Amino acid sequence: MDRGIKSLKEGARIYFIGIGGISMCGLARLAAGYGFDVAGSDMAPSERTEDLARSGIRIYNTQIAANIDEFAPDYAVKTAAILPHNPEVAECNARGIRVFDRAEFLGLITDSYERVINISGTHGKTTTTSMTTLIMMEDGADPAVHIGAEFDEIGGTVRQGGGFNLLVSEACEFNRSFLHFRSTTAVITNIDHDHVDCYPTIEDVIDVFAKFLDKVDDNGFVVVSGGDANSARAVDLARRNYESSGRTFPTVVTCGLAGSICPETGKAPDFAAANISFEGGLPVFDLLYKGETLGTVSLRVPGRHNISNALNAAAAAYLNGASPEAIVAGLNRFSGADGRYTVKGKYRGATVVVDYAHHPAAARATMEAASNMPHNNILVVFQPLTFNRTKLLFEDYVTSLLPCRKVLFAEIFSDREINNHDISSKDISDEINARGGDAEFYEDRKDLIARIDELIEPDDILLILGPEDIRTLGDELVRD
Repeated sequence: MDRGIKSLKEGARIYFIGIGGISMCGLARLAAGYGFDVAGSDMAPSERTEDLARSGIRIYNTQIAANIDEFAPDYAVKTAAILPHNPEVAECNARGIRVFDRAEFLGLITDSYERVINISGTHGKTTTTSMTTLIMMEDGADPAVHIGAEFDEIGGTVRQGGGFNLLVSEACEFNRSFLHFRSTTAVITNIDHDHVDCYPTIEDVIDVFAKFLDKVDDNGFVVVSGGDANSARAVDLARRNYESSGRTFPTVVTCGLAGSICPETGKAPDFAAANISFEGGLPVFDLLYKGETLGTVSLRVPGRHNISNALNAAAAAYLNGASPEAIVAGLNRFSGADGRYTVKGKYRGATVVVDYAHHPAAARATMEAASNMPHNNILVVFQPLTFNRTKLLFEDYVTSLLPCRKVLFAEIFSDREINNHDISSKDISDEINARGGDAEFYEDRKDLIARIDELIEPDDILLILGPEDIRTLGDELVRD
């Protein structure tokens, strides 16, 4: 009996509502590669929708019932941002056309592959997924790939791969999406309190990650960063869930620093980094597996957090057949995914770097990474993502950004909430200044750029942190 994507009607017509989204555009490409007839709509034309159109996928720049009438899909897929009263969704419902949520459709894809590496975590999952992909390709595997960012090595956000042998996929916890995904290898990079509109407390986050592990095949693997206490709690909770249902818990594989003890096992990490040093600000370390050296890794991406990402990627790849030589070669070749410490170029002699680090913990890690790179001064531009997150993590935002020599704030960005005008980036800026820091708030982008012009000097690093809305500033400056 066919399962997953193979259970859909052969050659079916599939319509993607919100096709320009970073994940949706990739899923549309995968669907076309599986032999389906694909079209979709998006109210905001972009480079992604233009690329889809050039590949032969029909794009509608309106969302009206007539599009469904014209394309006559067998199935539709919608993003979480599409509301039930959307005209295309309503028309599909009226016609009895099944509408999948994006996560449900990706779940169908995970059900189709013999082996599935799902990489989850509050921070680092895009980088770890990209690293794992590159290692498997270096080893000669032909994986299908789904990543939540552009990755030059695969020419976009997805890779079709050969057959249905191996899928490497980024697994996001937002809106409990990853509970639709089957895994044979599940990676948890770390667990922090995030997506507060879905998870009011850290306990809710830990619980959903434990439920994610419930979807791992009994004979599969769970890879965790051994120094992360919340990940250890999720593993322990998931193990108890398995035991209560009479299932055998997957093999736990830990990653961490040599000489440390992992709370998941009470033992040294299976994959470890030893003899860590920094050359030109970039990490160099010996990669160990069960105490034996597999090789020396010289990363091309900065930051101690990327040592952790590399260990997780090495473990996931090794458990799926990659050789030590391919692991080291892949990690040494990896130069980053788009929007993850991406060097955009020079502006007035300063190096412009953009990063998706919108969460306080991610901001700390990225600023630490920048501090190790050659520089004069670091000027930080920061935009928080979503009002609810900013309110709940307000103190963390203040303490993470307080040490900055200078931080310039743009207003909070959110495309899925109503602005009640009860929180602003200015509130963070004011509190930082009240505690002796140096922050400024700019509501107008032109004023922000003018202030950057006043402050920036040659050999500085201009670090632009936050969602795509602010990261586009990097491109604007470099083009000037």
